[in-house]
Amino acid sequence: MKRLLLLLLAAVVASSLALAAADKKIVLIAGKPSHPPGMHEFRAGMLLLQQCLANTPGVKVAVHANGWPDVASAFDGADAVVIYCDGGGKHPALLENRKEVLGALAKKGVGLGFMHYGVEIPADNGGPEFLKWIGGYYETNYSCNPFWSPAYQDFPDHPVARGVKPFSNRDEWYFNIRWPENMQGVTPILTAKPSDQVRGGPYVHPKGPYPHILKAAGRVETMMWVINRPDGGRGFGFTGGHTHANWGDDNQRKVVLNAILWSAQAEVPKNGVASKITTGQLAANLDPKPAPKKP
Repeated sequence: MKRLLLLLLAAVVASSLALAAADKKIVLIAGKPSHPPGMHEFRAGMLLLQQCLANTPGVKVAVHANGWPDVASAFDGADAVVIYCDGGGKHPALLENRKEVLGALAKKGVGLGFMHYGVEIPADNGGPEFLKWIGGYYETNYSCNPFWSPAYQDFPDHPVARGVKPFSNRDEWYFNIRWPENMQGVTPILTAKPSDQVRGGPYVHPKGPYPHILKAAGRVETMMWVINRPDGGRGFGFTGGHTHANWGDDNQRKVVLNAILWSAQAEVPKNGVASKITTGQLAANLDPKPAPKKP
């Protein structure tokens, strides 16, 4: 009897280890502190998303701050890497050999996602890679970044949109993204039609307006998208997330949580990822930043 119990215990342990080994590994990278309090709270935002996925079966989520993991093994066995950071010429993905690191992960089919300023990359340094990795990017003087309140009303029949209800948040929602020709392979997730007033600016930088943005009046724009890559991996871009308080919106959180799971090729629940957060959770882990100087 004792031997039988030991064999049963060993089987249970082996089964548990097998299940653990099958968990999808998701790596969330938060950029360095920037902007005034409540804006670009990359670390707090990623920790919040990690908390919301904590009870999701079959996934393990790690958060690394300050723009890049400080341990060499951070990407070992990764199924998805999502970066929420400042972009442009100092984008964390462009420093040292990181573009090559991400490219190697992509070739293995690892999912890649970039959020808010993290979707902005120089057209001649990272632009071609972003078109392959996530299907689009923000290009300076081509894309624009006004503060506005898109009304997200209609969603595609796609796992990332599961359970997402209409919502609207005032934020720095980028649009006129640089796409591959005919948006080949790209599936828009969050779309809305900017008013003529929004198109007329001001944008955050440069202030605008840009003639080509005005010329496109009446066109529906895409603020979040996904792509299935030929290498077998998946990618997504999300242009919101400037204002930390907007993570308190259940539907904004849901569509991003869905995208994180989907990019790791984990199962997205039928009604999307359910999560509830408190005001205390929303206020936790904010970067220590000096208050804006009074004029």
